[in-house]
Amino acid sequence: MSAVNAQTKYDEGRLMQVLVAPIVSEKATMIAEKSNSVTFKVLQDATKYEIKAAVELMFKVDVKAVAVLNIKGKTKRFGKSVGRRDNIRKAYVTLKPGQELNLGGETA
Repeated sequence: MSAVNAQTKYDEGRLMQVLVAPIVSEKATMIAEKSNSVTFKVLQDATKYEIKAAVELMFKVDVKAVAVLNIKGKTKRFGKSVGRRDNIRKAYVTLKPGQELNLGGETA
């Protein structure tokens, strides 16, 4: 699927909701430095093409690839009560060479 089709196929309102939050952790930072990629928490039903279109729309960058994985929520106990964390869908978005995404908010 070409980038033109990805931009026109999806509703812009839907694309604005696909990316839930950036994931800022030690592992995500190491991956960002090594392979020029950014990690996002995304909606459970988001596709790779929607994620690519959303990142390109919101941050005005060129996306090279998107890798998606599902993480099952852990079962946690607090005394007698048992609870469960939510399932998470995580997307690793690799940017094309020369592209940069600044999530920190500070300007250069």
